[in-house]
Amino acid sequence: MKLFFLLIFVLLIILLIKSIKVVKQSEVYIIERLGKFHKAADAGLTIIIPFIDTVRSVVSLKQQTMDVQPQEVITSDNVTITIDTVVFYKVIDPAKAVYEIQSLKKGIEYLSITTIRDIVGKMELDETFSSRDSINEKLKNILDEATFQWGCRIDRVEIKDITPPPDIKDAMEKQMNAERNKRALILQAEGERQSAITLAEGRKEAAILDAEADREAKIRRATGEADAIKQVAAAKAKEIQMVYDAIKESNPDDTLVQLKSLEALQEVAKGDANKIFIPFEATSALGSLGAIKDVMNDDKKRKKKKSPEDEAREIVENLNQ
Repeated sequence: MKLFFLLIFVLLIILLIKSIKVVKQSEVYIIERLGKFHKAADAGLTIIIPFIDTVRSVVSLKQQTMDVQPQEVITSDNVTITIDTVVFYKVIDPAKAVYEIQSLKKGIEYLSITTIRDIVGKMELDETFSSRDSINEKLKNILDEATFQWGCRIDRVEIKDITPPPDIKDAMEKQMNAERNKRALILQAEGERQSAITLAEGRKEAAILDAEADREAKIRRATGEADAIKQVAAAKAKEIQMVYDAIKESNPDDTLVQLKSLEALQEVAKGDANKIFIPFEATSALGSLGAIKDVMNDDKKRKKKKSPEDEAREIVENLNQ
């Protein structure tokens, strides 16, 4: 009897354990009752009927990643490349993810492979390298639309690597080196051109500055010479005026005035200026210069020595004539 009650007690404990289910956070239990979908148990404590209710599947609601095996794809220009892809997805309807498809992961993987081949097969090789973002976006949209009926949402699709054949890769590296060398030569030529332009502009500005400096020096030199001539002329005019005033104060006769005028003109002629302005009063004395020249030439012909007093007397007589 005791053994019977003990068996009953153990059976009740087993039934109790079977009827209590604790669902973890970010998980959902798909519960079936007599082989038919009954409910999706969220996180927390769930009671089921043993032997009638069963847990069909445990579905994770976390974002999941699936690494698609690298696939060989032929581009539109008949180049075979290998593409490695990763897909980020999340289950939004656990019941559909269990009942609408046999294996959600396999379905996403196969759909990714066929879609990649369709998209990349319409592109050329160079375009596949420069259009990764476009390929990712197209893959995401197509996969998201196709997996929506499976209770799944595609968050991201990323192409990890695109590997061309070795010979194509070698040719591409050579092309890249050639492009780099070309850009380097262009930059060097542009630098030399700019340097030549800068040097030419510098020489031009230097020549302009030299010409301006030479012009300024000539102007200053001419101005200085003109001032010097003016100063010399003013000084000589002042001397003539002083001689004239002195002669006028001593009340001289005409002969003495003419002699003093000639002496003043002789001093003026010794200046640096090559033009002499003679006062009107001295013009009468200039008429006697020819006579003085004739007297001096006659004296030289005669080659006779005369005393200073005789020479002065002859000059005065000539002037009086």
